Amino acid sequence: MERPNSNEAVRESFDNIYLDLSKQSGKCRFADSGLGWKPSGGGDTFTLDGSNIGSAQWSRAARGFELKVLTRSGGTTEIIQLDGFQQEDFDRISKAFKLWYSVNLETREHNLRGWNWGKTDFGKAELSFNVQNRPAFEIPYTEISNTNLAGKNEVAVEFSLPANGDDTGTNGHLGGARARGKKTGAARDQLVEMRFYIPGVATVKEKKSKREEDGENGEAEEDGEDVEEETNAANMFYDTLMERAEIGDVAGDTVATFLDVLHLTPRGRFDIDMYEKSFRLRGKTYDYKIQYESMKKFMLLPKPDDMHYLITIGLDPPLRQGQTRYPFLVMQFKKDEEVNLDLNMTEEDLHKKYANKLQANYEAPISTVIAQIFRGLSGKKIITPSRDFSSHHQQSGVKCSIKANEGHLFCLDKSFMFVPKPATYLSLDQIQSITMSRVGGAISASRTFDITVTMKGGAGEHQFSNINREEQQPLEEFFRAKNLKFKNEMADDSSALIAQALKDGDLASSDDEAGGVRGSASDDDEEIDEDFQEESESEVGEEYDSAHESSGSGSDEEMADADGEGDGDADTAQVVERPKKKAKTDK
Repeated sequence: MERPNSNEAVRESFDNIYLDLSKQSGKCRFADSGLGWKPSGGGDTFTLDGSNIGSAQWSRAARGFELKVLTRSGGTTEIIQLDGFQQEDFDRISKAFKLWYSVNLETREHNLRGWNWGKTDFGKAELSFNVQNRPAFEIPYTEISNTNLAGKNEVAVEFSLPANGDDTGTNGHLGGARARGKKTGAARDQLVEMRFYIPGVATVKEKKSKREEDGENGEAEEDGEDVEEETNAANMFYDTLMERAEIGDVAGDTVATFLDVLHLTPRGRFDIDMYEKSFRLRGKTYDYKIQYESMKKFMLLPKPDDMHYLITIGLDPPLRQGQTRYPFLVMQFKKDEEVNLDLNMTEEDLHKKYANKLQANYEAPISTVIAQIFRGLSGKKIITPSRDFSSHHQQSGVKCSIKANEGHLFCLDKSFMFVPKPATYLSLDQIQSITMSRVGGAISASRTFDITVTMKGGAGEHQFSNINREEQQPLEEFFRAKNLKFKNEMADDSSALIAQALKDGDLASSDDEAGGVRGSASDDDEEIDEDFQEESESEVGEEYDSAHESSGSGSDEEMADADGEGDGDADTAQVVERPKKKAKTDK
């Protein structure tokens, strides 16, 4: 703590202060020109001009007391957090803000009761949840990535997720301070979603732009008159948060819009709004805002039915819908559906920003148009199936299933891709070996086969089942072209089946000579059928006829005789034992 001399510029200085949840502490200084902070370990200095300070709040925080500064630069309000002050520092900071910035330092006491029932307040830069008229917590709008109506009275709020813990948005030059939209990554555990239950209705005041008649009382509304309307409180909260957090249309002008696009993953129909930095999926229940930088892969796959195209987008971080994560988006389009589209972009921006990337007008199949616009806006390469693979029916994929989920496996130049559910991506570089095997009965095994892909480094196995036997040779040729190690166990299975069949034939002939009853399933032996009928009648009679034992005289002796004359198999032995047990119980 420094005290300025009369010859020095007037300022206040504090040590061990943390900026925006930074990992390192630093020195914070206030002067008439503004405030500054520099990490103690060295690095860049953060400065804020005094004219950009809009308001300030003082409250209890994790490392002591926190000074929260709300800026007013560029028409937007952002939050600067300075943590680590002592309680006795309040007077000095309050005087400095009043004297130099003409701002009153507001003291805010948080409610610590732990109640989860309160009221929400939409401030200039943050959403506040108040309990008994005191804030329990605040959520800066910059940290909200998306919001959805999760039910009739429930709103889900999703938070921005940095790619990793080191992604601070400041390149580490500010001692690990978290920049805009990166604060949720400050700790090891990150809050990713919060849900608000908002029952009842709310009253909204709207201004009528033209004269409208009231059908109930016949009175006319004058232009510009406020009219109160009731609406669902959850819907009102959702609409307000969408506007304040700049999610959706308010994030900028749409470059292109596609309506009612069928999505296989997540399943449903969504409208697609494309912006310069992000795109938005608008559905009946869920809305998603996705940054282009979150797109890691973009694939255009022709479906083997010769009628549809699939667009598959790999996302990191994945799309979240409640507890479910979707690392891939899978869209389906009709092959012959064409669209005529003019981009909502000036010629100047088109030539300066997207020269040779986008066109002013598109007239082509809708799948091609969407793929080209995505490529132009995001800069991602469009991945298509490999030319080294062609199925038996000259298609780019083969029909198969993962467990009970049917889909198609596509062979790409550097990977395998299974769609639609569960969308599975396997890089060829990470594959250790592939095993082709036959599983199931004799009839089904002759028509289909399975492949099991073993990944390197103990990353597990992936099995694709029920592949048509006609696709065996094309797949083997693709494996050889990509230098993949594979083993065909079906040849071994075939020789084993032949050997087993010959062995069964020898056993059957020897049994016939010995007068035995063993035979194959295709044998039609009348004597065996008669024996089986006799056994089944006795079992049915014993099981369903309560007087079965008493109705026949000397049943024990008859069973003993049948046992002596029979072939001694396990079923007959069980039939013999049952009446004896009943006889013991009767005694």
